[in-house]
Amino acid sequence: MDECLQDVIRCDLCETPVPPKHCELCHIHLCEACVGKHLSDQSKDHYIVPFKQRGSIPKCQYHSTKLCILLCKKCNVPICAICSSKDEHEQHKKEDIIKAMTEKKELIRKDLQELEKSIYPKYQEAATNIPVQRADVNNHSQKLTTALDKQGEALHTEIDTIIQGMKSDIDDMDARHIAAINQQEDAINKTSTEIKKVIQDLKRLLDTSDVCLVSEYTSRTEEFWSFPGQFTVTLPTFTPQEINREQIHQQIGSLSELVITYPVRTFLDEPRILTDIQTKYIPLLSVSCLSDSELWTLGGDKILRLYNLQGDLLRSVQTKSENWPRDIAVTQSGDLVYADWDDRSINLVSGTQIQTLITLRGWRPLHLCSMASGNLLVIMTSDDGQTKVVRYSGSTKKQTIQWDNQDKSLYSSGGYKYLSENRNSDICVADYYARAVVVVSAAGKLRFRYTGPPSSPRESFHPHGITTDSQANILTSVYNPRIHIIDKDGRFLRFIHNCGLQGPEGLCVDSRDNLFVADFKGKVKKLQYYR
Repeated sequence: MDECLQDVIRCDLCETPVPPKHCELCHIHLCEACVGKHLSDQSKDHYIVPFKQRGSIPKCQYHSTKLCILLCKKCNVPICAICSSKDEHEQHKKEDIIKAMTEKKELIRKDLQELEKSIYPKYQEAATNIPVQRADVNNHSQKLTTALDKQGEALHTEIDTIIQGMKSDIDDMDARHIAAINQQEDAINKTSTEIKKVIQDLKRLLDTSDVCLVSEYTSRTEEFWSFPGQFTVTLPTFTPQEINREQIHQQIGSLSELVITYPVRTFLDEPRILTDIQTKYIPLLSVSCLSDSELWTLGGDKILRLYNLQGDLLRSVQTKSENWPRDIAVTQSGDLVYADWDDRSINLVSGTQIQTLITLRGWRPLHLCSMASGNLLVIMTSDDGQTKVVRYSGSTKKQTIQWDNQDKSLYSSGGYKYLSENRNSDICVADYYARAVVVVSAAGKLRFRYTGPPSSPRESFHPHGITTDSQANILTSVYNPRIHIIDKDGRFLRFIHNCGLQGPEGLCVDSRDNLFVADFKGKVKKLQYYR
């Protein structure tokens, strides 16, 4: 059948079979020998392409009779000859579109080969190794637990030996004390017998008229005033030492910290916009990644919406109370939680069900953060204006963070406060009214406050959204509009700006450190800022 088809397709000028060229503007097939002859006709425009690429050149959307024979390298869009001289593209570098397509095809072939032969096998190997890593974690933890149990048993044995020795000492002292009491009892009984005899003798003497017997009497009363076997005793006492946890820890030993080291990444000279997703919100306030390709959004209505990177609306969920939710977060298990300010609740969206996890009394939830441990952080404000961060495991309160070491509030009262957990377990709060990013350790101890770089006046720093990335860097958005990037110790690193941001609000990063920005005007922007 292919041979028959080749017999049919011929050069339109000389009938040579299987012509390798085609003129896109004249719509004729050409053999190599006839290309020059065809191009010599200068009464019209020509554009010669390989025969296999005939019909692949798009028409210009602005000049319908023209083909896009050029590619604007800066804008990365096909353009026609007329568009190339317009202001929008005039100063930009251009390239023949067939040449550009050939180069791109070569790049695609190279990328395909690299992905199939090198990159994808590495991912497969890494995925295969994940269960082994999990098993290693369990095995290592078991070894640590066994060593701790062994040390605990040794300490318990030592303590039991000491306690038993002290109990034995008590038994010895008791025996000595009882022996002294018994000896005293014997002496008292013996003397008592003598006294009874003396009493009887004295009674007989009082009844007798025998002068000789009475004259021979000698008093022994003084002798009996000295109490037989009398002793004083100081009873033993036990003075317990105050239990010093630090000393006990020193006796038990130390457990080193878990250190996870991630590859160091470098910033792009200029961050790039990868995707613009138009949502149904104005304003758009928060975004939370369900995966690298799907994200939950929240705006100025009672509907929570899930989008993919193509901007398709995948799912809509109306809040249980039909109130406007204050914030959202995706849990480690992939469920969605949202904060309801009006009815003072934290709610879990799982499948088609909405379950109220936590109901607050005297407090209202502001914003949420799902922790790596699976716990949930909630920053909340009280009816009298106090603010605190509470850590929950399910619906059980595990920790409260509210005061610094001088009993002053860590956070300003009320207002917008986004929060995020960092890779080093620090808890980071973007405090709008305090004009600061407040960072505390996992134990709730204040580490630092970031109020903007030294060159920036504090009055202009009102942080909104906040997130952290794989490098433990902290990103926070302000209405300048720009995004500040600081390291885990509060040192300013750089800005992200000039990315079409108008009013950046909520932030989140995916597994590859791509940044998603909820822009007030209704778009989610996906930005790349690392190489």
